[in-house]
Amino acid sequence: MSESNSPARQDPRLSKKLCDSGQLFRERYEVVRILGRGGFGVTHLARDRMLPGSPLCVIKQLFPKVSHPIALERAKQRFRREARILGRLGSHSQLPMLLDYFTFKGEFFLVQEYVHGDTLSRDVRKNGTQKEPAVKQFLAEVLPAVRYIHRNRVIHRDIKPPNIIRCRDDNRLVLLDFGAVRECLHRDDDPGDHAASPTTHFVGTMGFAPPEQLALRPTYSSDIYALGVTCLYLLSGKSPLEFDIDPDTQELDWRRSVSISQPFERLLAKMLTTDLSERFKRIDEVQRALQLDEHYSNLERCLNRVPKAADADTQENMADLDQTQSPVQRRAAAIRRLRQRQHSKNRPSNTGPAFPL
Repeated sequence: MSESNSPARQDPRLSKKLCDSGQLFRERYEVVRILGRGGFGVTHLARDRMLPGSPLCVIKQLFPKVSHPIALERAKQRFRREARILGRLGSHSQLPMLLDYFTFKGEFFLVQEYVHGDTLSRDVRKNGTQKEPAVKQFLAEVLPAVRYIHRNRVIHRDIKPPNIIRCRDDNRLVLLDFGAVRECLHRDDDPGDHAASPTTHFVGTMGFAPPEQLALRPTYSSDIYALGVTCLYLLSGKSPLEFDIDPDTQELDWRRSVSISQPFERLLAKMLTTDLSERFKRIDEVQRALQLDEHYSNLERCLNRVPKAADADTQENMADLDQTQSPVQRRAAAIRRLRQRQHSKNRPSNTGPAFPL
Protein backbone atom coordinates (compact mmCIF):
# COMPACT_ATOMS: atom_id res chain seq x y z
CA MET A 1 0.00 0.00 0.00
CA SER A 2 1.47 3.36 -0.98
CA GLU A 3 1.34 6.43 1.20
CA SER A 4 -1.30 8.01 -1.00
CA ASN A 5 -3.58 5.04 -0.31
CA SER A 6 -3.03 5.18 3.44
CA PRO A 7 -5.96 7.00 5.06
CA ALA A 8 -4.20 6.87 8.41
CA ARG A 9 -1.55 9.30 7.21
CA GLN A 10 -3.96 11.54 5.35
CA ASP A 11 -6.79 11.56 7.91
CA PRO A 12 -5.77 13.08 11.24
CA ARG A 13 -9.12 12.04 12.69
CA LEU A 14 -7.71 8.56 13.32
CA SER A 15 -5.61 9.87 16.22
CA LYS A 16 -8.64 11.77 17.48
CA LYS A 17 -10.65 8.59 17.27
CA LEU A 18 -8.01 6.67 19.22
CA CYS A 19 -8.09 9.25 22.01
CA ASP A 20 -11.88 9.32 22.13
CA SER A 21 -12.65 7.27 25.22
CA GLY A 22 -16.23 6.81 24.04
CA GLN A 23 -15.18 4.45 21.24
CA LEU A 24 -13.30 1.16 21.23
CA PHE A 25 -10.36 0.81 18.90
CA ARG A 26 -10.77 -2.43 16.96
CA GLU A 27 -13.79 -3.12 19.16
CA ARG A 28 -11.48 -3.94 22.03
CA TYR A 29 -9.24 -1.14 23.27
CA GLU A 30 -10.48 1.98 25.04
CA VAL A 31 -7.80 4.62 24.54
CA VAL A 32 -7.33 6.70 27.70
CA ARG A 33 -4.69 9.21 26.63
CA ILE A 34 -1.50 9.75 24.67
CA LEU A 35 1.61 8.83 26.65
CA GLY A 36 4.14 10.29 24.25
CA ARG A 37 5.20 11.10 20.73
CA GLY A 38 8.47 10.42 18.96
CA GLY A 39 10.10 9.84 15.63
CA PHE A 40 8.60 6.33 15.50
CA GLY A 41 5.00 7.43 16.12
CA VAL A 42 2.62 7.74 19.07
CA THR A 43 2.22 5.74 22.27
CA HIS A 44 -1.23 5.49 23.85
CA LEU A 45 -2.40 4.30 27.24
CA ALA A 46 -5.49 2.10 26.83
CA ARG A 47 -7.72 -0.43 28.56
CA ASP A 48 -8.36 -3.88 27.17
CA ARG A 49 -12.14 -4.20 27.52
CA MET A 50 -12.11 -7.84 26.42
CA LEU A 51 -10.19 -8.99 29.50
CA PRO A 52 -11.60 -9.24 33.02
CA GLY A 53 -10.99 -6.08 34.97
CA SER A 54 -10.13 -4.12 31.79
CA PRO A 55 -6.39 -3.97 32.54
CA LEU A 56 -4.27 -1.11 31.27
CA CYS A 57 -2.02 -1.67 28.27
CA VAL A 58 0.16 0.37 25.94
CA ILE A 59 -0.60 0.75 22.23
CA LYS A 60 2.29 1.88 20.09
CA GLN A 61 1.30 3.31 16.72
CA LEU A 62 4.28 3.16 14.37
CA PHE A 63 4.66 5.39 11.32
CA PRO A 64 6.92 3.95 8.60
CA LYS A 65 8.39 6.95 6.78
CA VAL A 66 8.20 5.40 3.32
CA SER A 67 5.91 5.86 0.33
CA HIS A 68 7.14 3.37 -2.28
CA PRO A 69 5.11 0.12 -2.28
CA ILE A 70 8.22 -2.08 -2.17
CA ALA A 71 9.75 -0.04 0.66
CA LEU A 72 6.46 -0.16 2.56
CA GLU A 73 6.29 -3.92 2.16
CA ARG A 74 9.81 -4.24 3.52
CA ALA A 75 8.80 -2.07 6.48
CA LYS A 76 5.88 -4.41 7.13
CA GLN A 77 8.18 -7.42 7.04
CA ARG A 78 10.58 -5.78 9.45
CA PHE A 79 7.69 -4.83 11.72
CA ARG A 80 6.46 -8.44 11.81
CA ARG A 81 9.96 -9.74 12.47
CA GLU A 82 10.53 -7.31 15.34
CA ALA A 83 7.10 -8.16 16.73
CA ARG A 84 8.08 -11.83 16.73
CA ILE A 85 11.30 -10.93 18.55
CA LEU A 86 9.32 -9.02 21.17
CA GLY A 87 6.94 -11.93 21.51
CA ARG A 88 9.87 -14.25 22.12
CA LEU A 89 11.41 -11.91 24.69
CA GLY A 90 8.22 -11.07 26.53
CA SER A 91 8.35 -14.07 28.86
CA HIS A 92 11.00 -12.37 31.03
CA SER A 93 9.69 -10.56 34.10
CA GLN A 94 11.91 -7.52 33.43
CA LEU A 95 10.65 -6.99 29.87
CA PRO A 96 7.16 -5.77 28.91
CA MET A 97 5.06 -8.58 27.48
CA LEU A 98 3.87 -8.26 23.90
CA LEU A 99 0.10 -8.77 23.91
CA ASP A 100 -0.77 -8.18 20.25
CA TYR A 101 0.46 -6.69 16.99
CA PHE A 102 -1.43 -5.83 13.81
CA THR A 103 -1.68 -3.52 10.80
CA PHE A 104 -4.66 -1.17 10.64
CA LYS A 105 -5.31 1.22 7.74
CA GLY A 106 -1.67 1.17 6.72
CA GLU A 107 -0.33 1.82 10.22
CA PHE A 108 1.54 -0.65 12.42
CA PHE A 109 0.47 -1.24 16.01
CA LEU A 110 2.03 -3.03 18.97
CA VAL A 111 0.09 -3.73 22.16
CA GLN A 112 2.25 -4.29 25.24
CA GLU A 113 1.93 -4.73 28.98
CA TYR A 114 1.65 -1.45 30.87
CA VAL A 115 4.30 -1.02 33.57
CA HIS A 116 3.24 1.48 36.23
CA GLY A 117 6.20 3.33 37.71
CA ASP A 118 8.86 5.99 37.22
CA THR A 119 11.67 5.92 34.71
CA LEU A 120 15.22 6.34 36.00
CA SER A 121 15.46 9.78 34.43
CA ARG A 122 12.28 10.90 36.18
CA ASP A 123 13.49 9.43 39.48
CA VAL A 124 16.77 11.39 39.29
CA ARG A 125 14.88 14.59 38.52
CA LYS A 126 12.60 14.01 41.52
CA ASN A 127 15.03 12.57 44.08
CA GLY A 128 18.49 13.60 42.90
CA THR A 129 21.55 11.55 42.04
CA GLN A 130 22.38 8.18 43.56
CA LYS A 131 25.36 6.99 45.58
CA GLU A 132 27.68 4.17 44.58
CA PRO A 133 25.84 1.38 46.49
CA ALA A 134 22.52 2.25 44.81
CA VAL A 135 24.12 2.32 41.34
CA LYS A 136 25.75 -1.05 41.97
CA GLN A 137 22.36 -2.39 43.00
CA PHE A 138 20.86 -1.01 39.79
CA LEU A 139 23.51 -2.81 37.74
CA ALA A 140 22.97 -6.06 39.62
CA GLU A 141 19.23 -5.85 38.88
CA VAL A 142 19.32 -4.80 35.22
CA LEU A 143 22.16 -7.04 34.00
CA PRO A 144 20.05 -10.24 34.00
CA ALA A 145 17.50 -8.62 31.66
CA VAL A 146 20.19 -7.51 29.20
CA ARG A 147 21.86 -10.91 29.46
CA TYR A 148 18.52 -12.53 28.59
CA ILE A 149 17.98 -10.49 25.42
CA HIS A 150 21.58 -11.11 24.34
CA ARG A 151 21.11 -14.83 24.85
CA ASN A 152 18.18 -14.52 22.45
CA ARG A 153 20.50 -12.92 19.84
CA VAL A 154 19.04 -9.44 20.23
CA ILE A 155 20.84 -6.12 20.66
CA HIS A 156 18.65 -3.50 22.34
CA ARG A 157 20.59 -0.49 20.93
CA ASP A 158 18.71 2.14 22.97
CA ILE A 159 19.40 1.49 26.65
CA LYS A 160 19.11 4.77 28.56
CA PRO A 161 17.43 6.14 31.72
CA PRO A 162 14.08 7.01 30.03
CA ASN A 163 13.84 3.40 28.83
CA ILE A 164 14.27 1.79 32.27
CA ILE A 165 11.40 1.96 34.71
CA ARG A 166 11.01 0.99 38.37
CA CYS A 167 7.67 -0.79 38.77
CA ARG A 168 5.65 0.61 41.65
CA ASP A 169 3.81 -2.65 42.25
CA ASP A 170 6.75 -4.95 42.96
CA ASN A 171 9.83 -2.65 42.70
CA ARG A 172 11.32 -4.58 39.76
CA LEU A 173 13.34 -2.85 37.06
CA VAL A 174 11.84 -3.17 33.58
CA LEU A 175 13.66 -2.46 30.32
CA LEU A 176 11.37 -0.63 27.90
CA ASP A 177 11.17 0.49 24.28
CA PHE A 178 12.29 -2.27 21.98
CA GLY A 179 11.61 -0.22 18.86
CA ALA A 180 15.34 -0.21 18.13
CA VAL A 181 15.96 -3.92 18.66
CA ARG A 182 18.10 -5.74 16.18
CA GLU A 183 18.24 -9.48 15.76
CA CYS A 184 21.64 -10.99 15.05
CA LEU A 185 21.29 -13.56 12.30
CA HIS A 186 24.76 -15.12 12.50
CA ARG A 187 25.04 -18.82 13.29
CA ASP A 188 27.80 -18.60 15.83
CA ASP A 189 26.73 -19.48 19.34
CA ASP A 190 29.10 -16.95 20.90
CA PRO A 191 27.03 -13.94 22.03
CA GLY A 192 30.15 -11.80 22.24
CA ASP A 193 30.71 -11.73 18.51
CA HIS A 194 29.87 -8.78 16.31
CA ALA A 195 26.66 -8.60 14.36
CA ALA A 196 26.91 -10.25 10.98
CA SER A 197 26.00 -7.27 8.82
CA PRO A 198 25.73 -3.50 9.29
CA THR A 199 22.44 -1.67 9.63
CA THR A 200 21.32 0.76 6.95
CA HIS A 201 20.83 3.74 9.28
CA PHE A 202 21.74 4.81 12.78
CA VAL A 203 19.38 3.63 15.50
CA GLY A 204 19.86 4.70 19.09
CA THR A 205 20.45 7.84 21.14
CA MET A 206 23.45 10.14 20.71
CA GLY A 207 25.75 9.96 23.70
CA PHE A 208 24.51 6.57 24.84
CA ALA A 209 25.57 4.88 21.60
CA PRO A 210 29.29 3.98 21.29
CA PRO A 211 31.36 4.65 18.14
CA GLU A 212 30.75 1.25 16.54
CA GLN A 213 27.00 1.81 16.77
CA LEU A 214 27.36 5.24 15.20
CA ALA A 215 29.28 3.47 12.42
CA LEU A 216 26.21 1.25 11.90
CA ARG A 217 27.89 -1.87 13.33
CA PRO A 218 26.37 -2.38 16.78
CA THR A 219 27.51 -5.30 18.91
CA TYR A 220 26.36 -6.85 22.17
CA SER A 221 29.08 -4.77 23.79
CA SER A 222 27.30 -1.63 22.57
CA ASP A 223 24.55 -2.28 25.12
CA ILE A 224 27.22 -2.60 27.83
CA TYR A 225 28.55 0.86 26.91
CA ALA A 226 25.01 2.30 27.15
CA LEU A 227 24.62 0.72 30.59
CA GLY A 228 27.85 2.40 31.67
CA VAL A 229 26.61 5.80 30.49
CA THR A 230 23.35 5.17 32.35
CA CYS A 231 25.38 4.58 35.54
CA LEU A 232 27.13 7.92 34.98
CA TYR A 233 23.76 9.63 34.73
CA LEU A 234 22.60 8.06 38.00
CA LEU A 235 25.84 9.13 39.74
CA SER A 236 26.12 12.66 38.33
CA GLY A 237 22.72 13.64 36.94
CA LYS A 238 24.49 14.67 33.72
CA SER A 239 23.61 13.47 30.25
CA PRO A 240 26.52 12.09 28.21
CA LEU A 241 26.50 15.17 25.98
CA GLU A 242 27.36 17.31 29.02
CA PHE A 243 30.71 15.59 29.54
CA ASP A 244 33.88 16.74 27.81
CA ILE A 245 35.39 14.42 25.20
CA ASP A 246 39.05 13.49 24.95
CA PRO A 247 39.95 14.62 21.40
CA ASP A 248 42.51 11.84 20.99
CA THR A 249 40.56 8.84 22.26
CA GLN A 250 36.96 10.14 22.05
CA GLU A 251 36.49 8.89 25.62
CA LEU A 252 34.10 10.66 27.98
CA ASP A 253 35.90 12.72 30.63
CA TRP A 254 33.71 11.57 33.51
CA ARG A 255 35.98 10.76 36.46
CA ARG A 256 35.96 14.28 37.92
CA SER A 257 32.16 14.31 37.95
CA VAL A 258 31.63 11.28 40.19
CA SER A 259 32.80 10.21 43.62
CA ILE A 260 33.24 6.43 43.68
CA SER A 261 35.73 3.85 44.87
CA GLN A 262 38.69 2.86 42.72
CA PRO A 263 37.41 -0.69 42.06
CA PHE A 264 34.06 0.61 40.82
CA GLU A 265 35.82 3.28 38.79
CA ARG A 266 37.85 0.57 37.05
CA LEU A 267 34.68 -1.40 36.35
CA LEU A 268 32.92 1.60 34.80
CA ALA A 269 36.02 2.49 32.79
CA LYS A 270 35.97 -0.98 31.24
CA MET A 271 32.30 -0.54 30.37
CA LEU A 272 32.80 2.95 28.94
CA THR A 273 35.93 2.58 26.86
CA THR A 274 35.48 3.28 23.16
CA ASP A 275 38.07 0.61 22.38
CA LEU A 276 36.08 -2.55 21.65
CA SER A 277 39.08 -4.74 22.37
CA GLU A 278 39.26 -3.35 25.93
CA ARG A 279 35.54 -3.17 26.71
CA PHE A 280 33.58 -5.98 28.34
CA LYS A 281 32.37 -8.33 25.60
CA ARG A 282 29.60 -10.13 27.49
CA ILE A 283 27.19 -9.37 30.29
CA ASP A 284 28.60 -12.36 32.18
CA GLU A 285 31.94 -10.54 32.42
CA VAL A 286 30.28 -7.44 33.89
CA GLN A 287 28.40 -9.54 36.42
CA ARG A 288 31.59 -11.29 37.56
CA ALA A 289 33.44 -7.98 37.85
CA LEU A 290 30.56 -6.49 39.88
CA GLN A 291 30.52 -9.47 42.23
CA LEU A 292 34.28 -9.19 42.71
CA ASP A 293 33.92 -5.46 43.38
CA GLU A 294 31.35 -6.14 46.10
CA HIS A 295 33.77 -8.43 47.93
CA TYR A 296 36.94 -6.50 47.11
CA SER A 297 37.56 -5.17 50.59
CA ASN A 298 37.29 -8.64 52.11
CA LEU A 299 39.45 -10.21 49.42
CA GLU A 300 42.08 -7.52 49.79
CA ARG A 301 42.70 -8.49 53.40
CA CYS A 302 43.20 -12.11 52.35
CA LEU A 303 45.73 -11.38 49.61
CA ASN A 304 49.44 -12.00 50.19
CA ARG A 305 51.31 -8.72 50.04
CA VAL A 306 54.99 -8.02 49.51
CA PRO A 307 56.21 -6.02 52.54
CA LYS A 308 57.81 -2.66 52.00
CA ALA A 309 61.59 -2.46 52.19
CA ALA A 310 62.58 -2.11 55.84
CA ASP A 311 65.15 0.36 57.07
CA ALA A 312 68.53 -0.76 58.43
CA ASP A 313 67.46 -0.80 62.06
CA THR A 314 64.38 -2.87 61.25
CA GLN A 315 66.41 -5.35 59.21
CA GLU A 316 68.88 -5.66 62.10
CA ASN A 317 66.12 -6.27 64.58
CA MET A 318 64.67 -8.94 62.26
CA ALA A 319 68.10 -10.56 62.14
CA ASP A 320 68.03 -10.69 65.93
CA LEU A 321 65.06 -13.00 65.62
CA ASP A 322 67.01 -15.60 63.65
CA GLN A 323 65.95 -18.77 65.40
CA THR A 324 68.93 -20.73 64.00
CA GLN A 325 71.27 -18.87 66.40
CA SER A 326 71.59 -19.52 70.09
CA PRO A 327 70.58 -16.77 72.53
CA VAL A 328 74.27 -16.02 73.23
CA GLN A 329 75.05 -15.69 69.50
CA ARG A 330 72.08 -13.36 68.89
CA ARG A 331 73.11 -11.16 71.86
CA ALA A 332 76.74 -11.00 70.61
CA ALA A 333 75.56 -10.01 67.13
CA ALA A 334 73.41 -7.25 68.60
CA ILE A 335 76.37 -5.88 70.61
CA ARG A 336 78.57 -5.80 67.47
CA ARG A 337 75.92 -3.86 65.51
CA LEU A 338 75.49 -1.40 68.39
CA ARG A 339 79.26 -0.71 68.48
CA GLN A 340 79.33 -0.26 64.66
CA ARG A 341 76.57 2.37 64.86
CA GLN A 342 78.36 4.23 67.67
CA HIS A 343 81.61 4.15 65.70
CA SER A 344 79.86 5.50 62.61
CA LYS A 345 78.34 8.39 64.56
CA ASN A 346 81.70 9.38 66.12
CA ARG A 347 83.66 9.20 62.84
CA PRO A 348 84.14 12.67 61.27
CA SER A 349 82.71 13.18 57.81
CA ASN A 350 85.21 13.81 54.99
CA THR A 351 82.63 14.93 52.50
CA GLY A 352 82.18 18.59 51.60
CA PRO A 353 78.90 20.45 51.35
CA ALA A 354 76.34 19.13 48.89
CA PHE A 355 76.21 22.49 47.10
CA PRO A 356 78.96 25.13 46.74
CA LEU A 357 78.60 28.04 49.12
